[in-house]
Amino acid sequence: MNKFKIFSLALVASVSVVKAQDIKEAKKAIDAEQFQKAKSLLKSIIKAKPSDGEANFVLGNVYLNQSIVDSAKIYYANGLQASDKKNLNYIGLGQIDLDNKNAAAAQANFGLATKDMKRKDVDEFIYIGRAYINSTNPDYPAAIAVLKRALALDPQNATALLTIGDAYYGSNNQNDAYKAYRDAFTADPTLLRAKMQLGVLLKGAKSYEEAIKAFNEVIAINPNYGPVYRELAETYYKWGRNKSSTAKVNLQNAITNYEKYLSLTDYSLDSKMRHADFLILVKDYKTLETVANKMIAEDKVNPRIYRYLGYAAYENGNVDVAIKSIEDFMKVPSNKVIGRDYLYLGLSKIKKGTNAEGVVDQAAFDSGIADVRKAIELEPLVVEELADLGKALFGKKQYANAATVFELGANNKESKNYLDDNVYYGISLYYANVNKTNGAADAAALAKAETAFDRVLEASPTYDEAYLYKGRINNLLEKDDLIIKNYEEYVTRTSAKGAEELAKPATVKKLVEAYNSIGASYANTDKAKAVEYFNKTLVLDPANAYAAQSVKALK
Repeated sequence: MNKFKIFSLALVASVSVVKAQDIKEAKKAIDAEQFQKAKSLLKSIIKAKPSDGEANFVLGNVYLNQSIVDSAKIYYANGLQASDKKNLNYIGLGQIDLDNKNAAAAQANFGLATKDMKRKDVDEFIYIGRAYINSTNPDYPAAIAVLKRALALDPQNATALLTIGDAYYGSNNQNDAYKAYRDAFTADPTLLRAKMQLGVLLKGAKSYEEAIKAFNEVIAINPNYGPVYRELAETYYKWGRNKSSTAKVNLQNAITNYEKYLSLTDYSLDSKMRHADFLILVKDYKTLETVANKMIAEDKVNPRIYRYLGYAAYENGNVDVAIKSIEDFMKVPSNKVIGRDYLYLGLSKIKKGTNAEGVVDQAAFDSGIADVRKAIELEPLVVEELADLGKALFGKKQYANAATVFELGANNKESKNYLDDNVYYGISLYYANVNKTNGAADAAALAKAETAFDRVLEASPTYDEAYLYKGRINNLLEKDDLIIKNYEEYVTRTSAKGAEELAKPATVKKLVEAYNSIGASYANTDKAKAVEYFNKTLVLDPANAYAAQSVKALK
């Protein structure tokens, strides 16, 4: 699950000015992740008091954090025309600059926001820190630097402490994050998000039981604080994923807590989209497809819904719907296309081009693989999700296509499937050539296969089968010296495992293959050596016709 952007900064309130009850309620709604309610309250405030620059700014922030940038810009622009706290809106524009990787423009806007600050003001510094954190291109060191300015002026400011905790957390500084969250809750015991974040740190450290205890402490204070149930849901999910024996129970606990979270939000389209994100996480695609179709019926404007429908439709076997939905999402210029979009599009094309017998139309396969390659360019680790496709092709003896799939992960050392992908890649290339019905073996492909097995041995030096396959590959290439070298290495390593291993029928069969291959390689250069190895075969398999005939021919 993507790390949830924290909106707690909307809780900032000046100690010197008593805010209107409505804006306080709007900020509480934001912290409770009831964004539709917050929007309604803020729009009412702006209608009643157009000069309220802060209300425009806070509303712009809600839209920006929902990635509705055009609406955010409108409210920031309106806020700049206000008479009260208009300078805050420069911070919103600065975050948009950060999102667009324009740090210089962001600095200029932040400078305008702070130009007329009073000496003891800190709100602007905190909001700027939050902008650095919430940007799609976060800059945690910059956030920490500006938040330290706020804390220098007001060391016990709970919101500044919470926000710098988020900055430390984002920069993987767990110790300082913990201290900041603890100090924030001590400074303001009503700031439940600070206490909740202590549990988030435990969740990140995979201390799932301790994290759940921490979240339950928050619930004991306020059982209606919705965000804590979302964190509980994710914790149970991760616990189940990391400990398979708990998977069934914890997955159900995850779903139950997420439903509780939803019940405490306003069931806005935004909260439903977060629900859709969670359904993807727990792989509940049946529910996801139902939810996505309902969202489309409610709001045909937001194209992100088509992403969800595309993912779910693919997983549920509705590939035509999947392809159309994902393409509808991707064709909108303002949408940010991610690697997973291309992954699902590519897999959908491949599945659509696969007949009932499992035979893939080559044009459909090639088109799908082109999209999968785009996915990997954006998100290299999506290669971890291709193993099932590769193994299915391998199982149907579509070795060339299987090799194409496994090659995608065979060069990525960060992938958890790196070793397996290289093994399957090498074997697929070998079988694609050994089973050729016409034409010579593809020397370039076989060279890649041998390289794959070299990578296997580098990653796992005890994988002795690699030498067996390297011998087979060089058999196809008719390289006698390398045939001998690799098969002898296989024999040496296998023999070292002792009598029990050598007595296994599968091992005997492989040793016979090795001895016969070595004997054949020596046949033209060293007849005595050739006879020696063929005789080793006959010790293991006295009825082996090839070895017997070879010995007879060589004498």
